[in-house]
Amino acid sequence: MSRIRTYISEVMLELRKATWPWDPKEKGFAKYKELNDSTIMVFVAMILLGAFVAFFDTALRYSFQALNDWASR
Repeated sequence: MSRIRTYISEVMLELRKATWPWDPKEKGFAKYKELNDSTIMVFVAMILLGAFVAFFDTALRYSFQALNDWASR
């Protein structure tokens, strides 16, 4: 039981040292502004990367299909 108590106290000590992505002085959703901004940034990056991959996938597919049609004539 003593080992568990020591472990929990060490975890709590380390969590106090951590830097959290929000301002503890703010209240409500403003408290999580940095976290919300980072999450939005990740979603935008995912959408842009997905669009980039989809565009080149479609472009290459039609290019190879056209090249194949031309070569088979």
